[in-house]
Amino acid sequence: MPTAADYADKIPNNVGLQEDLRLQRALESWQPNFLNWWDSMGPALPARDVYLRTAVNVGREGWAQFGHVAMRDYRWGIFLAERDPGRVIGFGEHKGEPAWTKVPGEYRSELRRLLVVQGDTEPASVEQQRNLGATAPSLYDLRNLFQVNVEEGRHLWAMVYLLHAYFGREGREEADDLLRRNSGSAESPRILGAFNEETPDWLSFFMFTYFTDRDGKYQLGTLKESAFDPLSRTCEFMLKEEAHHMMVGTTGVDRIVERTAALMVEHDTDDAGPYGAIPLFVIQKYLNFHYSVSLDLFGGETSTNVANYYTAGLKGRWMEDRRADDHKLTDDGIWVDALVDGELAQTEVPALTGLNSDLRREYIADCQGGVSRWNKILAQAGLPQRLKLPHVAFNRKVGAFAGIEATPDGALLPAGEWERRQGEWLPTDVDKTHVRSLMRPVRERGKIAAWIAPPRHGINGRPFDFEYVHLA
Repeated sequence: MPTAADYADKIPNNVGLQEDLRLQRALESWQPNFLNWWDSMGPALPARDVYLRTAVNVGREGWAQFGHVAMRDYRWGIFLAERDPGRVIGFGEHKGEPAWTKVPGEYRSELRRLLVVQGDTEPASVEQQRNLGATAPSLYDLRNLFQVNVEEGRHLWAMVYLLHAYFGREGREEADDLLRRNSGSAESPRILGAFNEETPDWLSFFMFTYFTDRDGKYQLGTLKESAFDPLSRTCEFMLKEEAHHMMVGTTGVDRIVERTAALMVEHDTDDAGPYGAIPLFVIQKYLNFHYSVSLDLFGGETSTNVANYYTAGLKGRWMEDRRADDHKLTDDGIWVDALVDGELAQTEVPALTGLNSDLRREYIADCQGGVSRWNKILAQAGLPQRLKLPHVAFNRKVGAFAGIEATPDGALLPAGEWERRQGEWLPTDVDKTHVRSLMRPVRERGKIAAWIAPPRHGINGRPFDFEYVHLA
């Protein structure tokens, strides 16, 4: 397959689409359905054009260009990282064999399932964020929301290409179903629970892009290791764009904490809510919710399916090539979280079945980095309060701790006490109402809502008061 991008094509790509007319026609017939979905389920706030980053190539010399684009005319495209013709499989029973350029028949259904689950998350987050534009705190933030949305749309295209190109009729049907399911739908919900939750305000959006998109980073990282080379190259390129989504979340919470801290100091109070801020205790509750929901996305602590994926070479570990072991794990063990005799504990299991726990630990360590950033902002403001990640057993609906209730500090609770006290740790209707009361749109250049600090830097070297969005 060529690596030079054909950007003039109806569907920009570097996969040689113009050389496979059957595939090109199939994707071009899917494109109107995608645009209909975008019109009905994508951003609700009409905009004339937006200062967007558009993927145009994959080379090290530069892979994107910036410019004002009408979102419906955004060139979503299909891009895979450059192919390494000498690439070999790095793990599992096929370790050392050449990477696959076609789908092995014995792994067809498993690979298709992996693509569908990953692909389902991409349009889901666009649907969850559909109405946020109406309450954007600045044009800068509105632009970042729209950038996240169009890139999630492009990630959907990436998975749809693989389904169409390698899975025949079944793949085409799965691609159609990716547009039929909708976030929060009672009849046809999205596959994973976190992608059926509301994202009704900007604190939720920033927490989502910090915690849930970070889960996406780790899931893409495991798929990047896949023996199926087109999937590996697709995910490698997607990770370039995923980094921006997490930056939006990290710096968004930075700026909320900064503004709240400033008002706490100015008014010498522990509760800056009456002064137009989001109180720290509310920020902590939102953190608790989004972190715990995102932990569930990693699945149970043990999984024979994931063990089989690894052994087959379909899905590796985070940074597989940096692991100092035999990359087969048949004789290794791992300690995983467990409920033992009614107590929170750990138990040793075969390393292959504990791969979900291995990945979740990488994620948890990464999440701590953002919390440390936010606490540094509080320390610089001279405040003693600190944010923290709750215990892994808190508010879990999947895995070893799904059947129990625990405090953010990891103390077990009887069900009745949890029902009485959960409002101490998770957002209540009162908390949500206060946050939503602050969500008043600011659409003047260089202006920003009072509950959030301005960013330290603009986009692509532009100043904060740049015209990032021209509204319709």
